[in-house]
Amino acid sequence: MMRSLFSGVAGLKTHQTRMDVIGNNIANVNTVGYKSAQVNFQDLVYQTKANASGPNADTGRAGVNAKQIGLGVNMASIYSNVTSPGSAETTGNPFDIRINGESFFVVSDGSQQFYTRSGAFTVDADGTLCMSSNGYTVQGYGVVEREGVQEINTSSLVPLKIMSAENKTSLPSATSKGYFTGILDSNSQALQQDTGQVVDMKVYDNEGYRYTVKYKIKPGAAKGEFNLSVTDILDSNGKTIFRDQDLTSDPKESDTAYAAAKETFFSKALNVNGGTTDGNFASIGLTFDTTNGKMTGPFNNTDQDKVGFNLNLSDLLANATAVSSGTTEGLRPSAVPADAFTKPIVVDTSTLLNIDNKGTSTINGGNGGVNTTEGSGWSVGTLSSVSVGVDGKITGSYTNGQTRLLGQIASAIFSNASGLEKAGDNLYVETMNSGDPVIGDVTANGGSYASGELEMSNVDLSSEFTTMITTQRGFQANSRIITVSDSMLEELINLKR
Repeated sequence: MMRSLFSGVAGLKTHQTRMDVIGNNIANVNTVGYKSAQVNFQDLVYQTKANASGPNADTGRAGVNAKQIGLGVNMASIYSNVTSPGSAETTGNPFDIRINGESFFVVSDGSQQFYTRSGAFTVDADGTLCMSSNGYTVQGYGVVEREGVQEINTSSLVPLKIMSAENKTSLPSATSKGYFTGILDSNSQALQQDTGQVVDMKVYDNEGYRYTVKYKIKPGAAKGEFNLSVTDILDSNGKTIFRDQDLTSDPKESDTAYAAAKETFFSKALNVNGGTTDGNFASIGLTFDTTNGKMTGPFNNTDQDKVGFNLNLSDLLANATAVSSGTTEGLRPSAVPADAFTKPIVVDTSTLLNIDNKGTSTINGGNGGVNTTEGSGWSVGTLSSVSVGVDGKITGSYTNGQTRLLGQIASAIFSNASGLEKAGDNLYVETMNSGDPVIGDVTANGGSYASGELEMSNVDLSSEFTTMITTQRGFQANSRIITVSDSMLEELINLKR
């Protein structure tokens, strides 16, 4: 039989394989993270009719090349274009993540580790980040807290349980520092009234409940001196925490008696006066340097570099029953526990000024209890949103204004990514030719993550259709080899007629 027949058959088979790969590429033109493949051909073994010979100086004969007849074509490889990125599609979903660079996401089915470029993730019922297509969990690093600082624990890969019960809630923090800021003008009309210059400060207790401490400022004996006293403390509903709802109906104590008792109580419970540690003073002394209008005097503790005072709310609560009618409920409702404030609140007055502001004071204590200020405290918060950084660190934002590190998405990189074996579902598994994965921070390999985006297929339709045309023509040409060879055989058989 003629060798050309077998060459034609080999050509048909290889071009059919190439067409299969092209068809798969086009079918996955919209598959997230899909990497196109291409077929490379190589010629088959040769039948040698005569070996090559070298020149012969004695006879003067020149060298003769080998006489070989090829036996067709064979498929050399199917190459996956893994390192070529696909175009980006914006989705706005924070759990849709695109990789910049040559790294892969690491996912697991619970027993085996896989790698993927498809970042279409979701959160399952347990709060674990996983692939939306098959539920395989996304692997990464958890968080440990050392001395109050959150750190990524890179000791082992774990499924990223970012919406666990613990992560859904932000614990409260009691206010430890407050601020008095602005201008206290001695000519302010409010200072001359009985109510004085009113200043409010928001604070939080150990359980995250918010209170308003109401201050009153009155002029002192000398220029630049003022008396600051607490007039009341209100709960988050604007009601005093030292007065029960039923107090006015108690025939044993009238409103007038209560007001007098409260005034007596507040005049003896602050434990501070002008930077001293001696207790039982009617007010806190505020003293300004008359030459520059700046506050003078230290805290009533060991910090001598700043000025201000300590607000001992725990003492206020502890002494509340001293002016009650005999029942604790009268002045301290059960909603305010005795240990609501275990530490004094340091009130910083170092930026407070006493200058001429045309009779208008702008003093405020509003920075206390604002979560953007150091030591201000905050309430209990619930998880409101999640964001993913370029380095894969997942951060949760809470309704109390706090943020928390929830974990970090790991990435894997290979010395020969094209050597990975496709396992379906946009997954790859390592092979002997891909090399072992190097798993770590995506930025260590010059890559990054983009949240709210997906990497689309890197299939180039124009290239695929062009290759399809050449493949079709190649298939046709090889079929003609068989047709012509058959005609030649037919002529040979007809010689007998």
